[in-house]
Amino acid sequence: MDRINGGVSRRVLLAAGATGAAMLAPPGLARAQATAYPTRPVTIIVPFAPGGSTDFVARLLAQHLSTVLNGNFVVENRAGAGGTVGHGAVARARPDGYTLGVSPTGTFALAPFFFDRLPYDSNTGFAPLSLLAGNAMFVCVHPSSGITDVTGLVAAAKAQPGRLSYASAGAGTIAQLAPEMMLDMTGTEILHVPYRSGGLQLQALLAREVNMAFIDTVTAIPYIQSGELKALAVTSAERSPQAPQVPTLAESGLPGYRATNDFGFFAPAGTPPEIVGRLSNGARTVLAMPEVKARLDAASIDIYAGTADAFPAYMTEEARRWGDMIRRRNIRME
Repeated sequence: MDRINGGVSRRVLLAAGATGAAMLAPPGLARAQATAYPTRPVTIIVPFAPGGSTDFVARLLAQHLSTVLNGNFVVENRAGAGGTVGHGAVARARPDGYTLGVSPTGTFALAPFFFDRLPYDSNTGFAPLSLLAGNAMFVCVHPSSGITDVTGLVAAAKAQPGRLSYASAGAGTIAQLAPEMMLDMTGTEILHVPYRSGGLQLQALLAREVNMAFIDTVTAIPYIQSGELKALAVTSAERSPQAPQVPTLAESGLPGYRATNDFGFFAPAGTPPEIVGRLSNGARTVLAMPEVKARLDAASIDIYAGTADAFPAYMTEEARRWGDMIRRRNIRME
């Protein structure tokens, strides 16, 4: 794997080159394609099973892009290997704007730390379109646990080393890495139990098969409101407007803690720059719509609406920040 400065991958540093490669298209042809685009259905690949926050964001984007760009945008779910199967399908697609992808941080920025061989060329595989939005997680326990805050959770873990467990949606996902960052900062050990999906992770906690899980806000809020789960903290820098009584982890004794599952919008490398620009502008138009903002706010998803040019720098910083922790804790795919 090609790394720079102790772990930041060249593949994220060079992602911006994917947009530049599109400049090779004949200008007149590219402009004509962009003017007519889209003339047939556009597939947005989500690299996970239906349900969950990535799917939610992608379907909302597809629904409103269909109006903004006067086309037919549809979502296709292709799960597998931590999202790299579906993400790879985007990289291998014809670069004509008709196959796109929405992937989370764990797939587009962190997969290089867990896979020696990826089913695509990360250095030149993608044209970044926009960093769309970000989804925090709640630190959740079962109400029967008797644990009411993060201090109590840490104390219980230290009193029973290796006896408590937490569920994730799979090894190498943000649902594992966010708890590991908490454990790293508190000097605590809690056993990781990976499941195949976020849905199974949730069910494991509800069934008390595990003691704790970091559940994304889209999924967790109904269970918190119904009392089926107890939220100890939220992983974002600020409290969730949907559960303002729940403190942040930073407020709970972990200053500087932040872990969000962010969603990026991608096209294959070589996509004509006019189409890249149209998609990037279209995504930002969608995210500015009051009805879209209302739905994302209701799910405690923060809107970023970033530009294509700014996206690679974000990926570089996320890889550096998370990569340092992954190495310290020797986290590997299980």
